[in-house]
Order: sequence, then structure tokens, then C-alpha cells
Amino acid sequence: MNRGTRQFRWLWNGATLFLCVAAASSAPVWGTEPAHRAEWMASGSYGVMTHYLISPQGATPEEKTAAFNRTVDAFDVEFFLKQFADSRADWLIFTIGQNTGYYSSPNAYLDRVLPGHTSRRDLIQELAQRVHKLGKRFIAYLPAEVAGQAEEVKAAFGWDTPDHREFLRRYLEFVREYSKSLGRVCDGWWFDGCYDPIHKGRWNWQDWCDAARAGNPDAAIAFNDGSFCIGREKPVSPLQDYHAGEVHMLEDGKIRFDFMSPAKDVYKNEQGFLRVRGKEPVFYLPTSQYVEGVQWHALVPIDSSFMAPVIPDQHYEDGDLLRFLTACKNVRGGVTLNVPIDTALGHIPSATAAQLARLGEALGNSKKQP
Repeated sequence: MNRGTRQFRWLWNGATLFLCVAAASSAPVWGTEPAHRAEWMASGSYGVMTHYLISPQGATPEEKTAAFNRTVDAFDVEFFLKQFADSRADWLIFTIGQNTGYYSSPNAYLDRVLPGHTSRRDLIQELAQRVHKLGKRFIAYLPAEVAGQAEEVKAAFGWDTPDHREFLRRYLEFVREYSKSLGRVCDGWWFDGCYDPIHKGRWNWQDWCDAARAGNPDAAIAFNDGSFCIGREKPVSPLQDYHAGEVHMLEDGKIRFDFMSPAKDVYKNEQGFLRVRGKEPVFYLPTSQYVEGVQWHALVPIDSSFMAPVIPDQHYEDGDLLRFLTACKNVRGGVTLNVPIDTALGHIPSATAAQLARLGEALGNSKKQP
């Protein structure tokens, strides 16, 4: 038994009493009004997220569309959902699309104004329905901006218009169409790119909430402005239901709360930890379930990175992850682990999936303890 395994078992036994209560099942129950739309994050075990993003190759738009559809058609839903089920996670956050300009689900708005940029297979609907059959919850991911996308995508959404008025009208119609299509199988939304230089404090976040809840009024919403990656604990808006909670990395079971940039100033110290020249590291853990009425939640990349290559893929021992998870659950916080995915088949790498399964088993066994 290696050191990491011994540490994991020690932490497992130490966390048993808490996890017996805090990691209770959170399968969806309809017809009841929650006290808080995201309160199920506090009672669930943890969540899994993955960025399934496709940049199709081709000399013409038609060739790119064909390549995109071939990739989405090849997604192995059965295998992916087995990996998710084995993780014993209580929710899945999955990307509809991001900065490639291609989206893995049909959309009435985009199919009308820019055909060929959504898939013929409704992968998102399939996953959401199957996740619900497992008694789990599904959260859809979309960016809140298209600044870095191709010109035809920016034109379709009216990105380069004064004060984003036309962009907001078009893009929220796009969001609304997805929400109506998914309906009750979409339990929440995670909107990326809600950065200060983009919205400049002028966007009406209620409009975003209304569009995202067009198909499910109970959908929990998060807006991401960089969150813990840039040392911010407060949410973008008190209207959101849970904190986006983006994390760059953990160290000794705590969140690194300092902004790690520019790249030339980031280095490894003698212990192998990343440091920023001239700055002391800042560490952070939650102290309460809510921050300004918003459910506390952290999104932590494992075997992946949100800032490559400045911050390389981060791998943690089982015990380190359980220590962090337990500290967050002690104050009824939510945690989602972001994992890599093979876009060719939709498989989580086997080593990462195995670690998720071990973590889920440990949490499940701790719930059974007297």
C-alpha cells in the first residue's frame, strides 16, 4: 500500500461521521419548491464536469460540418455514462459548446441564421435524459460571449454592436431555445466568460436568468468571472444560484487563491509547487454554505488545466482530494471535479475515471458507516 492510499484510508475514516450526513443522495424530485435552487449541491456528494469541444477540420464549411457530425455521432454515450455512474457523482456539467463555434445539440435560432454549426445528433439531450434516469442532475455549459470565435459566428450573434444590445437580444434567444428544448432535464447552467471587461457592469443578469429558465424555472445558474482563479469570493450577481467557483489548482488541500500570471513570472519552487515571482501564495477554503445568498461551489480541474501551459495539468492523490472535499462539505459547500475527455469517442481517460470511482466508493462506503 503506497503513502497516498494509506492517507486516503485515514482521511476516509476521519470523515465518516460527517459524510454519513452530508453526502446523502440528491436525486431530482419534481413538484416541490426548493428553499434554494442549488441546495442539492450541499447534500450531494460531488459533481463531474468535462469540456467536450470540437474544432472540425475541412477546406470548406460543408467539410467542417460533415467532420463535426462524424465526431458527435461517434460519441460513446454508453461508455461515458458508465464512467459517470461508477464515479457516484451526483451531477454532471457538460459543454454544449464553447469557442470553436460548433455546438453538440440542434438550436432553432442558430440553425436558422448560421446552418451547419450544430450537430444533427442531439447529444446534449441524450446525455441529460440518461443522467436523469440514473437519478442524477445535469447542468449545461455555455460561454456568455463569442469574442474569440470566427467572424461568421460573431456576425450571427451580433457581437460587434454598440453596448452589446443586439448581441444580448440574439444570444439570449439562442440560450432560450436550448432551455426550452431541454426542459426539466436541464437542472442548471454554468455560464463562462462573464468578465468585467466584457459586460462592464451593464448587462442585466435577470435577462440571462429568464432565458436560461425558459424550460425549467427551477434551473440553478452560475456566472463565471474567473472566480477563485483571480482571488474573488463574491459572485458576479446575487441573482445567480451557485458560485461558478473556478479554481486553477489546489495545494495541500486548499484552493490557490492568487492570480498566477504573467507566464514569465510563474515557476516551480524546490518542493515542486508553482509560485509567482515576488508574490506569496494565498490559500482559501470556504467558511459557510452561502456567499451573499449564493450557494458556495468550487470547480477544480484534475488531470487537466484551465490555464495551460502556464499551469500544467494537475494530478492529486486520492487523499488530497478527499481532504479538500471534506473541508468544503463541512460547511455544506459543493465541489465539481473537471476531468479531461477524448473527443474522438467521448471517453474519460482510464486513470482519471479510476480515481473518480475510488473517490465515489470511499464516499459511498462512508455513508454506510454507523
